[in-house]
Amino acid sequence: MLVLSVLAAAVGLIITPPSTELIKKIDWRTLGTLLMMLCVLEGFKQESVLKPLEKLASRIRRLSLLSLFLIFCVFFSSMLVTNDVSLLIFVPLTIVLFRGAGKEKYILPVISMENIAAIRGSLLTPFGSPQNLFLYGKAKISVWRFMLHMLPLCAMSAVLLVGFVLFLYRKDPAEETEVSEAYDTDPRKPEIKRILYLSLFALVIVVIVTRTGFWWAALGVVILAVAIFDRRIFLKVDYVLLATFLCFFVFSSSIASNPHIARFLVRTVAGREYWWAIGLSQLISNVPATIVLFPFTENFAGLIYGADTAGLCSLIGSLASVINYRIYVREYPGCGGKFIKTFLIVSWAFFLIVVFPGFLLSGWNFFG
Repeated sequence: MLVLSVLAAAVGLIITPPSTELIKKIDWRTLGTLLMMLCVLEGFKQESVLKPLEKLASRIRRLSLLSLFLIFCVFFSSMLVTNDVSLLIFVPLTIVLFRGAGKEKYILPVISMENIAAIRGSLLTPFGSPQNLFLYGKAKISVWRFMLHMLPLCAMSAVLLVGFVLFLYRKDPAEETEVSEAYDTDPRKPEIKRILYLSLFALVIVVIVTRTGFWWAALGVVILAVAIFDRRIFLKVDYVLLATFLCFFVFSSSIASNPHIARFLVRTVAGREYWWAIGLSQLISNVPATIVLFPFTENFAGLIYGADTAGLCSLIGSLASVINYRIYVREYPGCGGKFIKTFLIVSWAFFLIVVFPGFLLSGWNFFG
């Protein structure tokens, strides 16, 4: 993805040579906010902020309830800590618990549903996914109005996930596991860092929701706090995602500055944003597709609903799906094909149910 974004930026700079105006068009606010989020969420992972939920999961005996608990932990946590972080926390836990119970046959369907939960849960909030963060910054509407428009798709997805779990355990809904309760073997971590990251997270949320012009000051506070208390975090931040964002911002600004290309894309994309977002995401993933399509969009709802649905079609559709794949193949080398087969069956079953309701809702004006 990084290579593709660099090539796209290079093509863009050939179309429109670099200039001061082009640099000004880059969305530095989104990049700064994303850097804050990445630092804070890396701290969340390091300090095991969601450890109480992990411990609770290890005490659930019935497999159907355990699956529902894990899937909805991903669903709801993704609204706050983004879809990729929620998967990084709960997918390894799912593998450990089901493997320990001798129920490995359920691992692939459950983590495939966790993948859906991450994608569909994160769509509710402006900070649930990178594309939502970018589009919310452009929308100029309140966080409550944003969430109101995303709520129908989110609620429908929650109901469908329950149905999928019931279908998975339809032969024996009461099937149980013998997972040991002694899951948490890590030494207790100092509370000071957890408090620090929770405070910084609250600061980032305030910056996103209020759209304050002093986002750069908040960025300085986050960087300074991490530098003083936990500078190793800087070595773990996903700079590839930041670089990808920057390159696609350059590409998008460059082609938007070319009047001939801009007119063609406006004619082609306008009115078809929903399908364009789903289709283009299968080539370059939903975050870059959102950045590229936004300047030529007339239907904001179509773009955001399409981008948030695209991850159900393929691994490439959402980077969260790629993360899920990497976690699984690290535990089960040589089983990548098996993962993709199960992922596609479960995700496409879900996609075919939600794609047309999403299209119908895309006529709902965010700004009306």
